[in-house]
Amino acid sequence: MYEQIREILVNHFEIDPALVTPEANLYRELDIDSIDAVDLLVKLRELTDQRISPEDFQQVRTISDVLDKLAE
Repeated sequence: MYEQIREILVNHFEIDPALVTPEANLYRELDIDSIDAVDLLVKLRELTDQRISPEDFQQVRTISDVLDKLAE
């Protein structure tokens, strides 16, 4: 799942692959803003067929947090 999220961040958000690590902060290090976060939620739903509410996603800070939310 990590590799698929990494691919989304690199291909759709044009983030340098070297910056995408499990500990990377989506907002500070990867420069994801609120609109990008919504787009990421849509891409994750397409990928996993799971829906993460925007309220739940507010608690997410790192890629590892995203993986944890998807595992719930």
